Formats: sequence, C-alpha cells, structure tokens
Amino acid sequence: MNPTSNTVWIKSLAQQYGFDYCGIAKAQELTQDAKRLEDWLQKGFQGDMSYMENHFDLRVDPRKLVPGAQSVITFLKNYFPTNTEVPIKQDSQKINNDIPKIAKYAWGEDYHEVIRNQLHAFLDEMRQKIGKIEGRGFVDSAPVLERSWAQLSGAGWIGKNGNLIRPQAGSFFFIATLIVDIELAYDNPLPQDYCGTCTKCVDACPTQAILPNKTIQGNHCISYYTIELKKMEATLSNHSSLENWAFGCDICQDVCPWNRFSKAHQESHFKPLEGLLQLTKNEWMQMEETTFKARFKKSPLLRTKLKGMKRNIQWLMDHRL
Repeated sequence: MNPTSNTVWIKSLAQQYGFDYCGIAKAQELTQDAKRLEDWLQKGFQGDMSYMENHFDLRVDPRKLVPGAQSVITFLKNYFPTNTEVPIKQDSQKINNDIPKIAKYAWGEDYHEVIRNQLHAFLDEMRQKIGKIEGRGFVDSAPVLERSWAQLSGAGWIGKNGNLIRPQAGSFFFIATLIVDIELAYDNPLPQDYCGTCTKCVDACPTQAILPNKTIQGNHCISYYTIELKKMEATLSNHSSLENWAFGCDICQDVCPWNRFSKAHQESHFKPLEGLLQLTKNEWMQMEETTFKARFKKSPLLRTKLKGMKRNIQWLMDHRL
C-alpha cells in the first residue's frame, strides 16, 4: 500500500461525499490535551455531563479505541444556512421574540445519523479500493477529541469560543472522525491561531461561559442549560437572560468575525424542517407528543424531547424573553 497515493484518493473521495475538508493526522496519545481535559474536569466545568468523565484513556488515545490505529482522518461538513433559508443577518428569530431561537445545527435532520451513514459508506469504499482495513467512524457520539484531531490535521485552530475555526470559512462545520489502522500521508497543523486580540465571543456570551484563557465553562453555556441540564430553574436563578434561545445557542459563532466568510451548505439533509423556524412559543406549548414525534422524528430536537422544549420555552415566557 502506498500511503501517499491512498491519501490522494481518500481526499478525492471525501469531496465526492460532499465533505468540505479532509485532513489526516498520525494516531498517537494526546498528552497535552489529556492534561487540559483533566484540569477542566477537576474544575467541574462538565456540570451534569458525567459522560465527559468516562473512558478518559480512550478519549486521549485513539489506539485504544481502534487497536493498531495509525491514522485519524478528520472530515468537516458545512451546515451554514443558504440564502433561501434564513440568512444570519436577517434572522427573523432575532427580530420576533415570540419565536424561540434554535441553534442552526438543529434546523435540519440529525447530523449524527446523516454523517454516520456517510462514514460507513466511505469506509466500505476504502476497503474495496485499498484492501482490509480495521476502522471506526465517530460523529460527536464517542470518547474522541474531535476538535483536537481536526486541529492536528490542519483543518483550522480552536478559537476562544472553543469552536474549530477554519481560515476564510468560519466555524459552522460538523466534525467527523474516522480512525483506521493503515498508514497515510499526514497533514501539518496551522502554525498559529488567528483569533488575535479579538474578544467578541467572550464579551457577547450572556452567561459568561467563555473565559479569556480559551476555557469554556460548559456548565454555564446556554446550550448546556437548554439541552443537557435537567434542573434548569434552580441553576439559572442568577441569569436573567437566555437571549430567547430554546435549544442550543449560536451567539459566540454569530459574532465571530471569521464567520463573515461562511458560505451556504450543499447538504439537502440540513435544510430546515418544514415550519420549524416559524413555530411560536404558544404553538410549542400547545403541541402534543404525537405531533412532536411525527414532525421531528429525524431532528436533533429529540434529544431534549418535547418536555424539555416546553420547559425551556416556559422559562423564556416567565422571564419575558
């Protein structure tokens, strides 16, 4: 097997699958990331996300996830909305407080399922072309430090807001990882990050979840409050505003200057589900379980369930947000 020719073929195939970037890093233990993760956990920034504490050794060493692993392939898939959907600068959700805001990644079908299926097909084609390969694909659902591997593969840098930022492209990307036991040609990380002295994301976060030292207090993030947390009412007593967000949050990405380069996605599965962005708070509160499951059976909103959506929206209504 020729690592260079195989790498060229893999990156060409990634374009055919509609991925916006494909980079490769050598599988190894992430020593520095392990220290940062341990410190982050010790400070309790994971909050109720206890799964972040599990499988620490697997999370920092892909060779323990895939025995014999030699390469970590990173894929990026854009989800920034098209001009025919809801442009970021003319977002009706920002104008009409009667319509609760939903993070852009959750407008369409669940990216976990969409990209996971693509990774399975991708690995099958690799086996047909290259030969026997042991490998596993991951999409934000296993103990993998996706952003670290994306950075090592040359995809971009990790910004102050904790998101991977790609030069001249922004941060509205899903990250997928494919760990395989074959040697490939490896990319180089960017020589530096390009956030510079900008602190727009730090300043804009209404819950002060973003610390100046590139640390995210996960247990203070609006996404955490609206998706992960089960007892939001008590925890939010000190916060007067969620900026009308009912599921997730895009504030730190919307204010990032690098996202002025964001371009419309080309993935049909990420188009907004019919009527989602027009639902008012009252319509959400009146929705029945059977309607919710039928309308959003392929949506990331299933994660918080209708009960969670109603809880979040009731909080917004009680606080006139």
